Amino acid sequence: VSSSWNVGIINGLSGWTVSVDDVPADTIARRFRYDVALVSTLKDLEEDIMEGLRERGLDDSTCTSGFTVVVKESCDGMGDVSEKQGGGPAVPEKAVRFSFTVMSITVQAEGEEEAVTIFQEQKPNSELSCRPLCLMFVDESDHEMLTAILGPVVAERKAMKESRLILSIGGLLRSFRFYFRGTGYDEKMVREVEGLEASGSTYICTLCDSTRAEASQNMVLHSITRSHEENLERYEIWRTNPFSESADELRDRVKGVSAKPFMETQPTLDALHCDIGNATEFYKIFQDEIGEMYQKNNPPREERRRWRSILDKQLRKKLKLKPVMRMNGNYARRLMTHEAVKVVCELVPSEERRKALTELMELYLQMKPVWRSTCPARDCPDQLCRYSFNSQRFAELLSTTFKYRYEGKITNYLHKTLAHVP
Repeated sequence: VSSSWNVGIINGLSGWTVSVDDVPADTIARRFRYDVALVSTLKDLEEDIMEGLRERGLDDSTCTSGFTVVVKESCDGMGDVSEKQGGGPAVPEKAVRFSFTVMSITVQAEGEEEAVTIFQEQKPNSELSCRPLCLMFVDESDHEMLTAILGPVVAERKAMKESRLILSIGGLLRSFRFYFRGTGYDEKMVREVEGLEASGSTYICTLCDSTRAEASQNMVLHSITRSHEENLERYEIWRTNPFSESADELRDRVKGVSAKPFMETQPTLDALHCDIGNATEFYKIFQDEIGEMYQKNNPPREERRRWRSILDKQLRKKLKLKPVMRMNGNYARRLMTHEAVKVVCELVPSEERRKALTELMELYLQMKPVWRSTCPARDCPDQLCRYSFNSQRFAELLSTTFKYRYEGKITNYLHKTLAHVP
């Protein structure tokens, strides 16, 4: 890093000639230079680093190299940020934020076998430990714009992967290397930056190559196979079509990779959207059970609407749960409870179906802490041990008792919950 590392905020399009016409280029993005932001973060953590060295009984004068910093990267759209009263510059009314969190710092002292952790972020999911790197007035679905602005960020990150940062900490120059882990992306963003088709695709998973039909046949046994390197290789095949195949054969060969991946992400499951996606599914199962859907085929829309309003009325009366236009995290958390399923069962005519519904929720609540927790082995070891067993039983229920709903189809997050959390 140059000696004048206090570069401050720079134009987000730096490194690109001004080619963005209809929007004034100086308003479209603001960002910090990545290396500068990391230096400033490490300077912020200077006391924690020195404290950590002391606690571990390390002599800080001998620890000048061998520091490793693990950085979690996150990127998400920020929805509607339009000016409510108007009158500002003409910019898109959506925004995207790219940020990072320093997860841990370890040091390998000379002559030592093991690296020692000297700093660990206690609240890695808190807004307090999250450092914004780049703010853009861009719609997250505008792929071209997103790549144009994040291009330089990716280039800087790539340069830092290969090099060492030498920085004065506690009055001595020390050498740091960085590992970047892109885990703070939701499924939509992962698909976008990794070149996969959108989430309605037959290739339902960002972690494995399964199709929707396969995932509903075999609900639990899938291993994580996708990776950034492989996506890049597949894109090359898609681009060159070396075997002169038809579009369908080609698409099957590359498993839905049909754009160039430009940012490396780590395979993860986004817990909040997992909550929301699964709660949406349960909400629909509740409606179907109230209407005894398993006995009918293709009931008219009006009838389904009636079931829905019965469900909403009941939830509002007994749980003070107001209906929402679109499922959100708070609603999901309150819907996925023993109380809610009890209340819904009051409307389900058959005793046998009530039992199945209760067991389904019971299993779900056993599984949930595992993917909500930052460190399941520490926070909920028992549920972790039982996870595979529970997910198998859950899948069995779906494919027998609730077969009417899962014949040949399954939602993306239900697939991930059952197949990839273990």
